[in-house]
Amino acid sequence: MTELIRHWIAGKSADADPQRTGEVFDPATGQVTKRVAFAAESDVDAAVTAAAEALKSWRRASLAKRSNVLFAFRELLNQRKGELAEIITAEHGKVVSDAAGEVQRGLENVEYACGIPNLLKGGFSENASTSVDVHSVRQPVGVVGVISPFNFPAMVPLWFVPGAIACGNAVVLKPSEKDPSAANFIAGLWQEAGLPDGVFNVVHGDKVAVDALLAHPVVKAVSFVGSTPVARYVYETGTGNGKRVQALGGAKNHMVVLPDADLDLAADAAVSAGFGSAGERCMAISAVVAVDPVGDELVAKIAERMAKLSVGDGRRGCDMGPLVTAAHRDRVTSYVDAGVEAGAELVVDGRGVRVDGGDDGFWLGPTLFDRVGTDMSIYTDEIFGPVLSVLRVPSYDSAIEVLNNNPYGNGTAVFTTNGGAARQFSEEVEVGMVGVNVPIPVPVSYYSFGGWKDSLFGDAHAYGPDGVQFYTRTKVITTRWPDPSHGGVNLGFPQNS
Repeated sequence: MTELIRHWIAGKSADADPQRTGEVFDPATGQVTKRVAFAAESDVDAAVTAAAEALKSWRRASLAKRSNVLFAFRELLNQRKGELAEIITAEHGKVVSDAAGEVQRGLENVEYACGIPNLLKGGFSENASTSVDVHSVRQPVGVVGVISPFNFPAMVPLWFVPGAIACGNAVVLKPSEKDPSAANFIAGLWQEAGLPDGVFNVVHGDKVAVDALLAHPVVKAVSFVGSTPVARYVYETGTGNGKRVQALGGAKNHMVVLPDADLDLAADAAVSAGFGSAGERCMAISAVVAVDPVGDELVAKIAERMAKLSVGDGRRGCDMGPLVTAAHRDRVTSYVDAGVEAGAELVVDGRGVRVDGGDDGFWLGPTLFDRVGTDMSIYTDEIFGPVLSVLRVPSYDSAIEVLNNNPYGNGTAVFTTNGGAARQFSEEVEVGMVGVNVPIPVPVSYYSFGGWKDSLFGDAHAYGPDGVQFYTRTKVITTRWPDPSHGGVNLGFPQNS
């Protein structure tokens, strides 16, 4: 009988059988391996109620207690990161090395949250007015909803959950229904680390669960990562219900290659950043902007490296795995068809790729288009798959114009050996994260992750300092105490001592 992945509420798996379920596939074989419960509104309410009850004591837990739990969770996650990586590969399809890298980046955010006693320090002003002191404190916002995507089933929850919990909040996580097992595995580690039951809960499902979180009056803040249309919906719905919302949307990340760039370095970067995790990541490079005259040589070098990539089951040592579902594979393939029809030059065709995996797996090989126009759907849309487009422009100014005219503003990279050009690019480009000779400029945990324009709805970026601010509210306290020398207060010692 197929295993059922259940909700995790108040420290245990939900007992009641769900009214609706979904299928969980092994993308490398195309076979259904598990089923996952789909939450009804009552399930979400039960999780939120459990979180609210646990919040009463957890928000008052000492910083030392919170950090001890975080340190214990960090050790458990580090010890069992190999198991978690295998779970991710089995349900998402990315190769094990990619999955291990995902867990490691999440682990870095746990380590940042371990420093919560220092991160929550407020300010103090003595004698702001005569005998009046003023100080500030940061207090938790309350019950937090986290809605995470399929492409990073461990890392994205670990962007948000450790910081929210460290700040004294309780959390309800709604992971993707496509690869849900990582969330329950993480829940078990939290419990083993000593986190009180109810502080972290997991509800599985689809839009019903999302809408229930966005509408629930007890949920005070929501963190989301996903496509831009859904991010806009989450932001507008959540804020319309009076919640604090950070909604990270889609991307069309460009890599600009200037004429003085090291083309071998740039080609290596384009391949790793374009096809790692089968292109299913919000920081993937999907558009290479080649500034004349480097186009011909750069495309040749990229194609040469692509020919050496192996595609197959992520557990077999391949370079790239399958896409997450058959429907998503078909959607990405339709963009390849559209690119050919629009007149782009198909340099490497990933359709019909030979693979080391099951015949029914969700396969599409690395695909490369050259001479792509900015009006083509393979450029305008977020494909979220292993399709790399090369645009050719005559100058640096033209490259900047292409990037800044794009509605997305997530991440970008420039490849150059000219420090002045790199500095100018970093200043002029309208995106949230910039890499200089770094193709995937994901900030380290003590900075914050987030884009501009249609890549972010809300003011707060994810994790790091922005995360601490998002999961807390500032309270300023103004205090005056009677002066014992004038109020006749007997303190038990001479007044002028």
